[in-house]
Amino acid sequence: MPTEVILPKVDMDMATGQISRWFAEEGAHVKKGDVLFEIETDKAAMEIDAPASGTLRNVTGKERVDIPVGEPVAWIYADDEVYSAEAAQNETPISPPVGEMSTQSTEGGAVPPTSHSVAPPSALPGISPPGGEIGQSPSAARATPLARRLAREAGLSIAGIEGSGPRGRVVRADVEAAVAAKGAAAVAQPVAEIPAEAPPSAPATAPKPMSDDQVLKLFAEGSYELVPHDNMRKTIARRLVEAKSTIPHFYLTLDCELDALLALRTQLNAAAPMKKTEKGEAPAYKLSVNDMVIKAMAMALMAVPDANASWTDSAMVKHKHADVGVAVSIPGGLITPIIRHADEKTLSTISNEMKDLASRARSRKLKPEEYQGGTTAVSNLGMFGIKDFAAVINPPHATILAVGAGEQRAVVKSGEIKIANVMSVTLSTDHRAVDGALGAELLGAFKRLIENPMGMLV
Repeated sequence: MPTEVILPKVDMDMATGQISRWFAEEGAHVKKGDVLFEIETDKAAMEIDAPASGTLRNVTGKERVDIPVGEPVAWIYADDEVYSAEAAQNETPISPPVGEMSTQSTEGGAVPPTSHSVAPPSALPGISPPGGEIGQSPSAARATPLARRLAREAGLSIAGIEGSGPRGRVVRADVEAAVAAKGAAAVAQPVAEIPAEAPPSAPATAPKPMSDDQVLKLFAEGSYELVPHDNMRKTIARRLVEAKSTIPHFYLTLDCELDALLALRTQLNAAAPMKKTEKGEAPAYKLSVNDMVIKAMAMALMAVPDANASWTDSAMVKHKHADVGVAVSIPGGLITPIIRHADEKTLSTISNEMKDLASRARSRKLKPEEYQGGTTAVSNLGMFGIKDFAAVINPPHATILAVGAGEQRAVVKSGEIKIANVMSVTLSTDHRAVDGALGAELLGAFKRLIENPMGMLV
């Protein structure tokens, strides 16, 4: 039977994705491992290979359109298989006997047909029995796994939610709309229907954000333009709300003198060996202050291991290495590639890795494992002249260090006013995992390494 090509899940938070471009056209002959298409998620662009060799047919996945994870986007017919466009459009799908179905399903519940299925794959959207998904009764509603989880957490029946996805599938947006409608109905409930035994101290319903229509009514028509949110912006918004709503942040700020670090950086860059490149010879590395900040943060976490942790409801996750995420601004949003085992790497290695990660982040070519996870993060706005700020923690991290600009300031030394290069840093901390004294110990260890940078070389 033809091989189904599905939209795979390439990101932990991915519920839908967009095909940014196809590399093969309808009717083209492809080989297993050839790049078929490129997926654009909220964080990266990933090239997807052909799962089999043959002729590409029934290309249903359109470019620049949201497609649920697990949805079929095309089929590949082997050389000895006959394809009939008329049959693909007109024949009715016939489900294979339950006992003969494949046991490996895709994200969307789709199961590739066995040799006993007589209908062409184009007539089997999602490869599911009529009325529902594999393993469900005919009356069960179709829904993505994420939609089912959200509905379950909200106490809603998925069967009672109208789906807006392909073939009526319930997607995350449908569940969120149902949750909002449920909340609005609760607010509109008559006072007489509120249980009399409700305690006087019961918390009031939290105010809901203004709707799109309410916001737009505040501005004169024609005085603005609407720019729809892309997947990246939506994900950033959702994760920021989640972080500020569920993580008890507190903040610690210190000033670090940079003169010794700047002098060492100059000395190390001057000693960099030359290497051959396509454009000629160039230094093997060029350290930045941010590279040294990454190293100092990693070493500080190893010096204060109790702060190198992540919170879960059942246990504290104590990390054995310091994996430092670094916030990188990209068009339309932000991504945090990770320097793994930064505590063990040299400054030159960190510098070169960071340049490569930042370059591929801006072109959206990072792999999921290059930006997922990590034990802490660094966000540096010093290059924009920002003196100090407080960053939002990125779960599952328990800390994030906000780095301000290094600038000349007046400092008092031995009773005299001196001029020194000073940088303000603010540590945002998850109070569930890192208490005040522990956070202060971590930031103190970081300050000592910045002001005595030779410690990062030994």
